Amino acid sequence: MSQKNAPRIAFQGALGAYSHEACLQARPDMIPVPCLTFEDVFHAVGEGRADLAMLPVENTTYGRVADIHRLLPESGLHIIDEAFVRVRISLMANPGVALEDIKQVRAHMVLIPQARSWLDKHGIGAESATDSAGAAQELAASNERTIGVLASEVAAGIHGLTVLARNIEDLDHNTTRFLLMAPEIDMSRRAEKMLTTFVFEVRNIPAALYKAMGGFATNGVNMTKLESYMVGGSFTATQFYSDIEGHPDDPAVQRALEELGYFTNMLEILGVYPADPGRQGE
Repeated sequence: MSQKNAPRIAFQGALGAYSHEACLQARPDMIPVPCLTFEDVFHAVGEGRADLAMLPVENTTYGRVADIHRLLPESGLHIIDEAFVRVRISLMANPGVALEDIKQVRAHMVLIPQARSWLDKHGIGAESATDSAGAAQELAASNERTIGVLASEVAAGIHGLTVLARNIEDLDHNTTRFLLMAPEIDMSRRAEKMLTTFVFEVRNIPAALYKAMGGFATNGVNMTKLESYMVGGSFTATQFYSDIEGHPDDPAVQRALEELGYFTNMLEILGVYPADPGRQGE
């Protein structure tokens, strides 16, 4: 298939970002399309400039990605898959620079604490950048000999930088969960273990959330995520985002969702998709 006709996958960030790496791992046959913001990612798919979207939703070290759960229901896209990507931090510099030459590194603010022990051990300072891949691009365009960048090794290859150290993250379980999204929902059962993601708004009655959750407990449906966020600038219009194990056609899931419907004003399924093997216990 030619590059011109190859399917495309949009992600937020510059080429070399961890989201770019996730695209290469999960959909190696697709052309990655960098976008400035998450909204730009949604627009790229909605306008046909990309076929899929790759979006980070949470990380084992620093938690959920800000605003992403609020944006997903508004995106007009549906979750068709998930991907767990191990975050491996590399220190890179301009060609010819040695590790002992590095006095300071630049990286996205969430990466620096994840490599703090290694940096302290080597007496290297750090300052935050808007994004790590962008910092790598800026470094490559400079003649800096004492500055390094913390980023994915993919960024070093793209921008012609030399990797001075690999896997310098403090925790060896640092993993980001990504969601792959498409314009159309796919409700088919594509794996033995399926997940269902949905959003709902509870009715304004006493103990509505408690009652809404009761159906999942009594039917033995495992809820792996439940998060709330306000909508429309109102303190009363609270919506919830949830992941559960199972497919809507499973009898237990059917009963749980039916019971949930009694206590909600709105219930929308965002996606039904296979569980990534990287999930705990897989």
